[in-house]
Amino acid sequence: MINVKYPHPKFRIKKVENKELIFDSVRKSWIELTDEEWVRQNFIQYLVQVMNYPILKIAVEKEIKLGELKKRFDILVYDKNHKPWMLIECKAPTINLDENVLQQILRYNISVPAIFLIITNGDSCYGWEKLENSLQEISNLPEWK
Repeated sequence: MINVKYPHPKFRIKKVENKELIFDSVRKSWIELTDEEWVRQNFIQYLVQVMNYPILKIAVEKEIKLGELKKRFDILVYDKNHKPWMLIECKAPTINLDENVLQQILRYNISVPAIFLIITNGDSCYGWEKLENSLQEISNLPEWK
């Protein structure tokens, strides 16, 4: 398991028509604040503030195609050559990070072939590095190079 120490949040939150919205600094827009979005926003801040990943190399909630299906990944970090480097699947804290979540990110990885695969529900975080034809579990997120 990867130990994630989230930074103190500096979120912009507002209420509109009885809905809480949070400002997403990557998408540059207000997003409904669900439990999953809370995890996604905290993880983005961890990547940027703690791990020093460049915010300009992060994409959030982009559509991908899996055969005929249209899906959306949660977070994708690109490398310096703008190739997929790290794919991150976020779940609400109440969702167990089980085989189904791992299979989901592996399916997404077919369309978005990243080297590192991360799953998190805010409380727990697991990661793998793709090495040849296998996945090697990692205990820390890689440093930005």
